[in-house]
Order: sequence, then C-alpha cells, then structure tokens
Amino acid sequence: MDKWRIKKGDSVQVIAGKDKGARGEILRVLRDERRVVVGGVNVCTRHRKPSAADPGGLVKSEKSIHASNVMLIDSSDDKPTRVGMKVVDGKKVRVSKRTGSLIV
Repeated sequence: MDKWRIKKGDSVQVIAGKDKGARGEILRVLRDERRVVVGGVNVCTRHRKPSAADPGGLVKSEKSIHASNVMLIDSSDDKPTRVGMKVVDGKKVRVSKRTGSLIV
C-alpha cells in the first residue's frame, strides 16, 4: 500500500462525481478499500424498521467515495491543492503543492 496524503479531520473538496464541488471534513478513512467518508457528501437515505432501540423512519447517512475523487483544501488560500511530502527537522510532513506551505 502506498502512502496516504489525506487523514481523518482534513477539509477536502470533491473533484468528481455527483457531488462535485462540495466541501466537507473527512470522517473516516477506509484504507483497504482506498475510500473516504466525507461529512455531507454522498448522503444516502434508508428506510429503517422500528425496533426497541431505534425509532426507525428515514435515516440519512454518508457513504464512502473513492479517495482519488477528493482534494485537500489548502488552509492558506482556501483552494484545493495536491499534497507532497517533505522532511523537516527529521520528520516527514505534508506540504501544499500550490503554495509550498506546511499542512497541519
């Protein structure tokens, strides 16, 4: 498996698919399937039957999308950017390809 340049909690923008242009935060990373779950993106509605623990009804949830369909948002200029890696003080850090700034 190659290196991942996006992590849980990152702000991303969808660059392909039905939700193109939508922005959200990564809620989960599914490394084995190379997919991510982004908040407010690819929302699916399910009809749930009531049970003792759950009242049922219409339940909305986010489904995963492929990791190649999202781009990290650069915090310095609020635009999507590709991500590179750089060694700073003996540690590997993520760097914005657009501005060259470190990604925290």
